This record gives sequence, structure tokens and C-alpha cells, in this order.
Amino acid sequence: MKVVLFCGGLGMRMRDGVTTAPKPMALIGERPLLWHVMRYYAHYGHTEFVLCLGYGASAVKDFFLNYDETRSNDFVMSGGGQVDLFKTDISDWRITFVDTGLHSAIGERLRRVRRFVQDEEMFLANYADVFTNAPLPDMISRFAASEAVISLLAVPPQSSHHVVDIDENGLITQVTPVRDLRQWENGGYFVMRQEIFDHLNEGEDLVEDAIVRLVPQGRALAYPYKGYWSPADTVKERAQMEEMYHRGNCPWMIWDAERSGLHTAATSADVLAGAAARAADQVVTA
Repeated sequence: MKVVLFCGGLGMRMRDGVTTAPKPMALIGERPLLWHVMRYYAHYGHTEFVLCLGYGASAVKDFFLNYDETRSNDFVMSGGGQVDLFKTDISDWRITFVDTGLHSAIGERLRRVRRFVQDEEMFLANYADVFTNAPLPDMISRFAASEAVISLLAVPPQSSHHVVDIDENGLITQVTPVRDLRQWENGGYFVMRQEIFDHLNEGEDLVEDAIVRLVPQGRALAYPYKGYWSPADTVKERAQMEEMYHRGNCPWMIWDAERSGLHTAATSADVLAGAAARAADQVVTA
């Protein structure tokens, strides 16, 4: 299934006053945000990508045209400079680079790459700066079993702020963390059918226009998820993810069992299963 990635925006909230690279190319460890998102999809076997480029397109192109596998893979170097990799990242990837305009809305970017996904009954799409460990196969299967035109990952509000209720005298009657509100945010990770293009007009946005039209028709689906999800939309958010990376605490890196914590979780499950089995044996023996 092809994956459309929106990576052409100006990303003003990511600016630190020094960096000139586009937001998707901000680094987490040795690789940019965009690469991490693509590795998530590749882990599940989705290795055909359509990149919707705009601002900083040359930086994205140059990264892949000069891709260095040794920066994220172990290898053996022999005499004469021959390098033998133990594994590779992108050798089986097919990436289409498309200029979709400097100021285009997300919906317009999608319209401009329509011809590259027209052979797909369903296809995937996402922003280039949101990470998760949500189960993609389950998201796809739920969408496939529905009659929806589009599905998105719905996540709890991420703000650390608080909402206050105030009475007519100005007294605060209740304080509620935003994250505890019974609401959900758009977390990206879209699954779509071709019909989405029937609900997008020139210059429009995907969420505010197309999805809003589909809601009254009952054709927009959400996949609620309370597990790990994080944006890297600001310098602060990216710095937090960089710190997590260097601590080896990277729940979004599901392709790396050790860094993602999947290895620890599997080991713990095995220990619990073994303990349960031994307890059962003791009961039977007794």
C-alpha cells in the first residue's frame, strides 16, 4: 500500500533562528524526522512512498540521493574500503518526489499527487512529524471493514495546560487538565479510499474541508489510541524526542525491539508466562 507523506510546509514553529533545513529534516539521533516516520511504515511492509515537497525540497532530495546506510546500520569494512552491511534501511524502498507547492494546504498537496496513487484502492497518508507505536495493521483492517472514505488516528489532547470552570462571580469551580477532557485530537496516520478526491476542491484542506464534509455522511472514521503518540512540531518537542533517543527510550522505533521497549515487554511476558506455567504444574503435582 502506498504512503503519501506531507513534508512541504514552512514549519515556522520549528524554527530556532539558525536552522534553515525544512522541518521534516530536523534530526532525531542520526536520522531526520521524515526517516523515522517512513521506517514505521516500512516495518509493516509499506515501502512505496510519495513525498509531497515544498519548502526545502532540495534538502529532502539530497538526503536520499546521498543516503549513507552506515550511519544507522552495523557493517564490516575490509581492505580497500569495501563495506559489507549487516542490514539495510532503504534498499527496498521506492520513493517518488513531487513538488506540491510552497504554500499549498494539505488537501491541495494530496490532490497534486493523485496520479501517483490512482492505482491503489486504499492508500496511507501522514504528516512527516508525528510519531506513534499504534498498530497499523489493525487501523487498516478496521478501515477496510467499514464504508468510510477516510480514517485518522485519534489521540487524547497533548496540552499540559488546564481548563478552568468559572462561575458568574469569577470564582473557579473546577480545574481540569486538558488531557482529561473527553475529547480527541487528530493524530494523523490516515487511511483513505480513492473517493477522498471527490470531496476535495482546489486549494482546500484535508481535515477542515474534506473530512468536515464527510462527517455528516458517516463516512469519516477514527481509530482512538491512548498509547504512545507524540508530535515534533516545535523546537521543544523535537528536543524532548532527541533526549529520549539518547536515553534509548524510543517507543516509536518499533523496528528496533531494544530501543522501542518491545524486547523488554516480550521478556517480561515470557517471565510471567513461565511463572504461570510453573504454578500450574505445582497445582497439578499437588
